[in-house]
Amino acid sequence: MATIDLTVVDDIIREHQSNKQNIIAILQDVQKVFRYLPEEALNHISVKLDMTPAKIYSIATFYENFSLKPKGKYIIRICDGTACHVKHSIPILNALKKKLELDDGKHTSSDMLFTLETVSCLGACGLAPVMMVNDTVHSKVTPEYAEQLIDKIRAEEA
Repeated sequence: MATIDLTVVDDIIREHQSNKQNIIAILQDVQKVFRYLPEEALNHISVKLDMTPAKIYSIATFYENFSLKPKGKYIIRICDGTACHVKHSIPILNALKKKLELDDGKHTSSDMLFTLETVSCLGACGLAPVMMVNDTVHSKVTPEYAEQLIDKIRAEEA
């Protein structure tokens, strides 16, 4: 297990007045820094806030937004709601899985740049099929467009 900088976690806890009622905001901020909730950070938070590890883990696993596994710098969300599914979102998903060398058990690329997820709806049905990369919505996506976007991001990151 890689060691994380717990002083960053301490700073986040302090920013929230070391108040256990701010646990969700604390976890959000920790995840923003590390792109997931490292076990070491969760255990540290439990000590600092005098909460049981079980309570911290129950919160971290209850909310779908939290992740206990490392995520990529770019979170790609493919909509598979009815409108997107009918407009062929699955071929987009399959093209990205192949491009990023992901299988059913693996959601994050080996270079830690991309995490691929499916969602039930992105609320942009008129623009189907839709995908989001972090906070940017891409509409009327094709498998080719999705692959080109990966290439473009990788080139920018190089």
